[in-house]
Amino acid sequence: MTSTDFWPGCGFSALLRDTRGWLVPTDEYLCWLLARPELALVPESCAAERALNASLGVTPARKVSGEELAALQDSDARENYTVFLRFRDGLLAAGTLEAYYLQLMRSGSVNVPVVFIDAVVQALLRNVLDDCSDAFEARAAEMLFRPQRITLQDGQMLAGDRATLDMLNETAGLGEVGRLLLQSGALQPTAQVKVLSADNAAQYWQESDRHHFLLDLTHELTQDLSHGLTFKMTRARSGLKALARVLERWVAHLLGVQVLIEPVHEVTDSAWRWHVGLDVESTAILNDLYQDRPVEPERMARLVSLFTLTFANPAEMRADVAGKPVYMGLATNVEGVVRIKPQNLLLNLPLASPS
Repeated sequence: MTSTDFWPGCGFSALLRDTRGWLVPTDEYLCWLLARPELALVPESCAAERALNASLGVTPARKVSGEELAALQDSDARENYTVFLRFRDGLLAAGTLEAYYLQLMRSGSVNVPVVFIDAVVQALLRNVLDDCSDAFEARAAEMLFRPQRITLQDGQMLAGDRATLDMLNETAGLGEVGRLLLQSGALQPTAQVKVLSADNAAQYWQESDRHHFLLDLTHELTQDLSHGLTFKMTRARSGLKALARVLERWVAHLLGVQVLIEPVHEVTDSAWRWHVGLDVESTAILNDLYQDRPVEPERMARLVSLFTLTFANPAEMRADVAGKPVYMGLATNVEGVVRIKPQNLLLNLPLASPS
């Protein structure tokens, strides 16, 4: 099945593309941002806030004076609009979402909340995957902007959307009524999520904004044979392989570099020269391993996967590591949550020259 649309709530339809294929913010996209819950009017909103919200709804790119912000009576509202305007002005000055994201991450000073950054990453991935017909890749891409809970179930390593799983655990999907019923014991939690498979993959495109599909990250299956022999088989539809394909597209789109990424279960390279952690936890683990510092078994157990990354053209790498693989890691924190930092790949690859 070829998707015609997915993640309809990410604002992608309000964006334009430039000649490079990068996303240009429009007034419609700025209005979409303005409609976020953080900026929504509430009954207590003062007249000045209502006037500012209404005027930005008509002319979302207009300059807002310090006096207008100071007139907002609620301090939280002033802060929210200040942050929004800083984010908006950064997007407009950069010209594209891609340029803004790269500039922000390379600056070393991220001055906007993670909700805005995740919104940009989702729009970028929606652009990267616009021709995608593989539901596994689209689901894997969600890992780059939505934290995932990792669980082991019947030999499978499953990634589930943290916010969705937490909501279902607290309310059974029935809102406040469900919360009360669960607390009273009148209702038992029920799993309203399902593992993405070849049989239900077509449903993903219509339900993508619900984030209720589990992604099976099991890469290898081990079958016990007779006489003490075992047989290992790599799964063709591994979620880790789908994530690797997404990361390849991510690097190609934003850096213009072609790479091949493959999941592996161990690193045996005695000449290991370069590594990149996809999150805070794996970065720390790989750093310790590289420096021959001991890593406790409990920390090693948090590793979800290792990957190798190779450049299609070694000349695009730094001369001192040209032709060598880059090793990557993915790990959970102590709560079993994976929070991928997609900027790590863009900032930490051994490129011959900045892209």
